[in-house]
Amino acid sequence: MNYYECSRCGYVQTEQPSWLDEAYANSINLSDTGILARNLSNVGIVLSSLMLINKRDGIVLDFAGGYGILVRLLRDIGVDAYWEDPYSENLLARGFEYPGNQSISLVTAFESFEHFLCPQHELERLISYSSNILFTTNLIPRPSPSPNDWWYYGLEHGQHIGFYRIETLHFLAHRFGLNLLSDGLSTHFFTKQKIFQPSWRFLTVIGKRFPSLFSLGLRSKTWSDHLSVLR
Repeated sequence: MNYYECSRCGYVQTEQPSWLDEAYANSINLSDTGILARNLSNVGIVLSSLMLINKRDGIVLDFAGGYGILVRLLRDIGVDAYWEDPYSENLLARGFEYPGNQSISLVTAFESFEHFLCPQHELERLISYSSNILFTTNLIPRPSPSPNDWWYYGLEHGQHIGFYRIETLHFLAHRFGLNLLSDGLSTHFFTKQKIFQPSWRFLTVIGKRFPSLFSLGLRSKTWSDHLSVLR
């Protein structure tokens, strides 16, 4: 497998991938042992970001939502969250697929950007839902590590085909008229709002550790969802 680096923005991508059908035979790869811990952590990131943009009562769309873990966790604490993923089966948030006719306050795209074949086209699609896009993807070091020296290449599953640097994300933000917030490692936020970056970084750290602080006043949808599904 060959990797190519953009001299303009630092983006690194594989050769044209011919192996994706095989790679996505199972949408969640076998080596993703952190899937549950990651989703639990992401709940706090979502809550703190919603509070910062003053949209706690808004609708969240979990793009590339996998098995529906995050949507179910968010709804259980009172966030009006919905699922969308053309490549995975919705196991845990059935009945709460995004219907396509609601105004979205926040799009989440956790561990998705590294799967994009054409990031600009995918980001344009996300912006069509909302100008607030919260996402995670590990930034690639400079200089680029060799394929065997960085776990995030994901050679064992072949699903990761594109890798970003902070200048890549700034390039995308400028391209679409967005502001970029980033922790410089793996958690990032595109938004049209002007937000003080240290405030966002502080709140996301607190949100990861103490998500209950940001769910105060929210009412769990667990029972109401049960009744809705029965109807």
